[in-house]
Amino acid sequence: MDLLPRTAEEFSSAEYWERFFKRRGDKAFEWYGDYNQLCGVLHKYIKPRDQVLVVGCGNSELSEQLYDVGYRQLTNIDISETVVAHMNQRNAERRPDLTFIQADATQTSFDSGSFQAALDKGTLDAMASQEEGALARRMLGEVGRVLAVGGRYVCVSLAQEHVVKMAVEHFVQEGWAVRLHCLGNQEGENGGSDSSSFSLPVFVLVCTKFRQPPPFPVLEMCQGEDGPPRRVATMPELLSAVKEQQTYTVLRQRLRAGTDAAHSSTLTLCHATTGLPRYTLTVQDSPPSAKLPRANHFAIFIVPQGRETDWLYGSAEGRSQLACSAGFRRLVIVAMHRDQEYQDMQAVQSELSPMVMDLAPPGMPANQQVPFLSVGGELGWREVVSRGVSTLSGEYSVEDVRGEDGHLYRRLVFLNNAGLVQSESRLSTQPTALGRKKSKKKKSKTAPPAASPCGGAPPSVDRGFLCCAHHGVMVAGLSLLGVGTAESKSLPVSVLLVGLGGGGLPQFVRDFVPTATVEVVELDPTILEVAQSWFGFHTDNRLKVTLGDGLEHINKLESQGGHLYDVIMFDVDSKDATLGMSCPPPAFVESGFLEKVCNLLTPRGVFMLNLVCRDSALRESVLGRVRNVFPRVLSRGIEGEVNEVLLCVRGQGEQGELSPFSPPALRKAAQSLQGALQGHSTPCKPQIDITALLEDLKIA
Repeated sequence: MDLLPRTAEEFSSAEYWERFFKRRGDKAFEWYGDYNQLCGVLHKYIKPRDQVLVVGCGNSELSEQLYDVGYRQLTNIDISETVVAHMNQRNAERRPDLTFIQADATQTSFDSGSFQAALDKGTLDAMASQEEGALARRMLGEVGRVLAVGGRYVCVSLAQEHVVKMAVEHFVQEGWAVRLHCLGNQEGENGGSDSSSFSLPVFVLVCTKFRQPPPFPVLEMCQGEDGPPRRVATMPELLSAVKEQQTYTVLRQRLRAGTDAAHSSTLTLCHATTGLPRYTLTVQDSPPSAKLPRANHFAIFIVPQGRETDWLYGSAEGRSQLACSAGFRRLVIVAMHRDQEYQDMQAVQSELSPMVMDLAPPGMPANQQVPFLSVGGELGWREVVSRGVSTLSGEYSVEDVRGEDGHLYRRLVFLNNAGLVQSESRLSTQPTALGRKKSKKKKSKTAPPAASPCGGAPPSVDRGFLCCAHHGVMVAGLSLLGVGTAESKSLPVSVLLVGLGGGGLPQFVRDFVPTATVEVVELDPTILEVAQSWFGFHTDNRLKVTLGDGLEHINKLESQGGHLYDVIMFDVDSKDATLGMSCPPPAFVESGFLEKVCNLLTPRGVFMLNLVCRDSALRESVLGRVRNVFPRVLSRGIEGEVNEVLLCVRGQGEQGELSPFSPPALRKAAQSLQGALQGHSTPCKPQIDITALLEDLKIA
């Protein structure tokens, strides 16, 4: 509309509003919705008997509509002489007690404490841009003067950050209570819906004047006009809650405009009372080329608890495949949060039902029922057995979950990257001397899985099972040394591993390779404590842990000379989430450092690297550096994951079928290693297929 101001400062200009209302004429202009959209929250805080000051009334019909439902003590002020004359003339006969006065809201002639409420619809937003908010602050000061104790300033606003921050800081300093209602978006200039237009959520700021300031700031957030107030502790927390609502509205508007299979959208739903995250929703569209039943517009898929990190639910590729296989244009994939209780599937559906239609695709028929999908109709199961904080990696959670195969698994998850399982072990129901410590944490009210510990003993870690596929490939890579063959059956195998995790990999090598000695370098002492307390890891004369920086440790060993290893493994992740490579940190694959690694290997030695790199150009750069140092580099990708394991051999080896890297030689070496692992006398048996793990080796 050409009547709207060209600059923010014009919103605060009396001359601008004179021109505006002269050109606008008799047609009412409603900022941020009309009476029908605002009446619920206005009646909640403004009573018909109150003396009400309407600040910057313009030619809105709001005061007239309030008058018609019983509000007879309304004093309307506006800086525009034109609009005041027009409104007085318009209401002289029908509403003789409705008063309109030309006045500057920053300095009025009203007595102090003469009003019980002040109503502002858009005026604060208009004035906040002038003189860096100085004009708006003077208006708020005047509102505070004319309001009686117990009076309320009720402001309808778009809640831009600088506006909310200025107003809340002002009233908190004055000792007032502050509450903010999010009413959603009011579409269309006069409340009508227009799907082609863009609209922002409307907020109502309610500030209550106290006789004595409270001992601490009172800041509250409400969803809708009747939502329960949620106390927030700080201004940043309040601004963050406002930003979330605005972001959600932008997201909803985009989702209503069309479908986009190439990009998924994620949002978090929080508990209305506690404010804690309760559900994470990912909106996944099927590609336009997908052949779907005409009626299958929209569905909700509930991910079982503890399965959020599965490839099908936790990766973009998996979610896209899930949406296509489900056969709907749009699938909303719902994950439940740890530390939240969920009664049953019906209760979860009841919680989600009121808002899911906000995420429906365009063209969705009205009143069409939205199906809820799940795996077997169950919520799944998860029990948090330990929580703690690492000074290096932040807050962590150790939790037991039930897998798709029905087995129990124990996971270590860092909560700053809750979608990634840091370490995982399968649990056995057979009691051992290394049973887990008893958790002091209150048990989940959700019924545990059918599998229960033998004789009532708690489940223990199954040390013969490697959950991480790349760990299996690293163990299989010992075949390149000839481990288990007749020629090397009694030869010792020295292993250096950088990165402990839950300790499953080094414990497996120590337990099932009888000639192996393993040294682990781990930077974080908390990780060592977690591995020992919850993942069955223990050290002895064949398995040692050095706490320290892996880079420094290798630099020191190489400078001293004489410390040679048959195998060096890197399984260490990067703490920088902005990099295209999450494992290892870049410094571990610099050319100079790789040369030091090579120098520490015996002539038959193998360097094993767990590489997780989504940036194809960066991956090629890393591979180029590795090839420049090691004459033979083999690669084994991990199905369904970004991981690949590089097996880098220091010796060139023979060529042709006699080469130790030829398929026949690898199969023979794999069989020898398999036999050596199975033949070792331990309380449990290794569950690994060496031949299968080596089948897909490729020259990198």
